[in-house]
Amino acid sequence: MELEAFPTSPRPPDIVPGRPQRAWMDNFFDRHPYRCLPLSMANTTGWEILCPVGFTAEWNGGLNQADIKVTPDHPYPQMDDFVKSHFSHGVLTMHPQYLFRTPENWSMWVMGPPNHIKDGIQPLMGLVETDWLPFPFTMNWMFTRPGKVRFAKGEPFCFITLVQDRALEEFDLVQRALDRDVELVGQYEAWRRQREDFNAKLFKRERGAVKEAWQRYYFRGELPEDTGEAPKAHTNKRRLKALRLGL
Repeated sequence: MELEAFPTSPRPPDIVPGRPQRAWMDNFFDRHPYRCLPLSMANTTGWEILCPVGFTAEWNGGLNQADIKVTPDHPYPQMDDFVKSHFSHGVLTMHPQYLFRTPENWSMWVMGPPNHIKDGIQPLMGLVETDWLPFPFTMNWMFTRPGKVRFAKGEPFCFITLVQDRALEEFDLVQRALDRDVELVGQYEAWRRQREDFNAKLFKRERGAVKEAWQRYYFRGELPEDTGEAPKAHTNKRRLKALRLGL
């Protein structure tokens, strides 16, 4: 299968596989957030589109296009092709400068980099039917208050990932009592016992628990107390392919 990327400008931004690192995660003691596998997997399940130049954007709180001012770190001839105020109302518009094409029935989520925090501005998300769309889309960020925000050169301004979204309409959302599934409730109770026991030992600073630091059932794809067969499809590291030139 291929995700095709057709540049719409002579010098489009770089695209790289999603990277797991986040500055705020690095700043925790012992880099604790990286123990949360769902965070790291979200960070790497897609591709980042990177700023070709660093810039500062300032919004004065007004509702017009001219109320956002964009200043590059240095003269950059293609600045208007990359970032501008297009929709007004404090929305900053950035151009990935690619036309993407996905296989049939695959669409593209367009969003800010997962768990990438920027004070004063919020990425907007879009779902695009890239299996037929013959023109590119934009990436938009909305200021949350008047002020300045900075994007560094090489910082991801857009994150893309794929989904078979039409199939979601076939799902029924059903609520059931947990005790109806004997195997599942046994696994859940085993996990709850193990977690409560581990947290109690950690609170008492027992040497074994402190050395272990955290339980790794989910990270390893294991079920506590041998309550069932471990999942065969579990993964704890995502390795997406880099952009390459096609024929």
